[in-house]
Amino acid sequence: MRHMKRITAFVLALCMAAALVSCGGGETGGNPPPAGGAQSSNAGGDVSGGLSKAERAKEFVTVATGPTSGIYFPIGGAFATALKDWGYTTSAQSTAASGENIQLIQESGAEIAIAMQDSVMQAYEGFGAYEGKEPASDLRALMRLWPNYVQLVTTANTGIKSVEDLKGKRVGVGAANSGVELNARMIFEAYGMSYDDCTVDYLAYGEAIDNMKNGQCDAVFVTSGLPNATVTELATSYDMVIVPIEGAGRDALISRYPFYAATTIPADTYNNKEDVESVFVYNIMLVRADLSDAMVYDMLTGIFENISTIQASHNAADKNIYLDVGISDIQLPLHPGAEKWWSDHGFTK
Repeated sequence: MRHMKRITAFVLALCMAAALVSCGGGETGGNPPPAGGAQSSNAGGDVSGGLSKAERAKEFVTVATGPTSGIYFPIGGAFATALKDWGYTTSAQSTAASGENIQLIQESGAEIAIAMQDSVMQAYEGFGAYEGKEPASDLRALMRLWPNYVQLVTTANTGIKSVEDLKGKRVGVGAANSGVELNARMIFEAYGMSYDDCTVDYLAYGEAIDNMKNGQCDAVFVTSGLPNATVTELATSYDMVIVPIEGAGRDALISRYPFYAATTIPADTYNNKEDVESVFVYNIMLVRADLSDAMVYDMLTGIFENISTIQASHNAADKNIYLDVGISDIQLPLHPGAEKWWSDHGFTK
């Protein structure tokens, strides 16, 4: 089935390439959009052909990724490479992931950025970690990416077997206001708990896992695609346990925050002999709302012309980023240029 999906994506990509050649290398006809990424989306005009090669070459695209130790960094770097191969000047920027990336998009510090949808929707609607702040109503989506699995890991000697067992323990919840930390906060809430029930370490999961190896931390939240290299290393060297996220607490989490979905971490992903119940939340690619419709349309064309570059960057990308998944499960509004591109390829929200 995956083979057929890739054939479909390849055929569609060839069709798009032929269409661009037939209309003069991507010229938009009588009124091509002016170059410059910071124009209003209303200035996009006819976006059916995207940008010309000359217009594309004038644009600089910064891709906000994540820490160098995580999955966002290689996949985000591959997006930058794909767009560079399409004719843009690009840069992949290492960041603290979702929270910083949302801010960079709002402040025009990046053109596109990877973020977890739960963090994005909190910012967009002004709740949770963004309570009391002006809702980020200008956030827009480009495309869906891969699912991030919530992985609560510990070692057998802690005796932790459930979320409730975290009470009285030292827990790494992620850097403050990071996507991982927002996940942890919502999971505590769903299980009728709070950070007051334990000792919280606001550390990125790599640092927290190092502390766990030294006996200075009991459990760590890791929200990532599968497999995560840091967790794999822990499972190889220690008697690691993946704590299930299940039962009434999980039901409450999904009911309250529908951007979560029930899932399992498959057997043998790490050292787990059986599937482990958990939840996932999708990553999405954000895009600056003030980019022209034509430029956003054109970037999507370039991404799917060079999708093999992105798929080769990580197993999570290879399994989840391809044309056929469309834009399902994206709750954030699409950028108008993205909406037009996806509609032209048979996908609507």
